[in-house]
Amino acid sequence: MASGKEIKRRIKSIQNTGKITRAMEMVSAAKMRRAISSVLAIRPYAHSAWSVLTNLARSFEKKQSGLLEVREVKSVLAIAITSNRGLCGSFNSQLTKKIKEELAHPEKLMINRIGVKKILPAQGGSASGGKIDFITIGRKGEAVVRRTEKEIVASFNDLTYLPKFEAVRAVGKVVIDDYLAKKYDKVVIFYTDYVSAIKQETKVRQILPLSKIDLEKQIAEMDILAQEYGLSKPAVEYKVEPSPEKVLDYIIPRLIEMQIYHAILESNASKESARMVAMRNATDAAKEMADDFTLAYNQIRQMKITQEIAEISAGMAALEQ
Repeated sequence: MASGKEIKRRIKSIQNTGKITRAMEMVSAAKMRRAISSVLAIRPYAHSAWSVLTNLARSFEKKQSGLLEVREVKSVLAIAITSNRGLCGSFNSQLTKKIKEELAHPEKLMINRIGVKKILPAQGGSASGGKIDFITIGRKGEAVVRRTEKEIVASFNDLTYLPKFEAVRAVGKVVIDDYLAKKYDKVVIFYTDYVSAIKQETKVRQILPLSKIDLEKQIAEMDILAQEYGLSKPAVEYKVEPSPEKVLDYIIPRLIEMQIYHAILESNASKESARMVAMRNATDAAKEMADDFTLAYNQIRQMKITQEIAEISAGMAALEQ
């Protein structure tokens, strides 16, 4: 059994750790409130933007050029959004698990989901033999992708906490330029969707070519009813000037950038929530450990006092004899 002095030293160390985790919890709570405010502020715009994007995809289904072009998938560009640091519970590990699951079955990533129809690889081609490259946002995701020996096209480690929309355009430019250059036939994004302070869900979404399935899922999963945005109504007939091509070439890149920006904000809110909960659990665990060691310390003190009393009593009894 450890000595009383050693146990006392452990109690002090655990209490100091508890103070640190408590401070980190308070910092994460403040960051979480700010991150959630940013997510809630962007959601109405994201709803409207994605509703427009869905209806555009419906209205111009026959247009098969530019960002609306659907090709056989031979190469995929994946965007992975993680954090730069740990101490945020299962936030990074859950996304890492999702990435590894998808890479273990690459044939799923090699399928284009357009409406209710799946664009499968050409007959005789191998869905599992395609190329998968990554854009990483966050050092944790970058480290995971490097271990999988996949190529990292670009890394943006400065976008992990409340980035400006202008900063996210750099990610969108890489995605859009590479897709238009036909370097990649499909673009997906791995991110963590914020549900509540204690619940976050990892998602993988197709953002290029435009997938009505994923767009409508994203809208429906938010807190505002999808019916408010006309998803249950017939496709909107758009009249555009000067021409559909010029309008689409301008508006679709902006809406793609909005999808990426919104995913980063959702991941950021999820990260701070997970960190706050992790630090709270660590603080509670430190308190429990300190209480257990305090009890053990008091028991040792009581044993020593009892032993001393017994020795004094035995000495007095020996003198009386």
